[in-house]
Amino acid sequence: MLAPTAASAQQTNEQLAARCAELGALYDRYNARRGEGSGGPDMTRLGAGIDCQKGRYQQGIKALEDLLQRSRIAYPPAGS
Repeated sequence: MLAPTAASAQQTNEQLAARCAELGALYDRYNARRGEGSGGPDMTRLGAGIDCQKGRYQQGIKALEDLLQRSRIAYPPAGS
């Protein structure tokens, strides 16, 4: 069995953008249930969305994964 090369192991921008969207939608789905007076928008989530929109996928994905972990929301591993 051959080990993957660094080039083939790299994800494309399209894959990273899709991962950002997937994680963001998952977080939004479970955190949309917050009621009135919940303290306003989640600034970390907003920042992650901006990172993803600007092509800073690694930063956005990391922030979203951290948010999901803190909220105890299960999410699929990368590359699945």
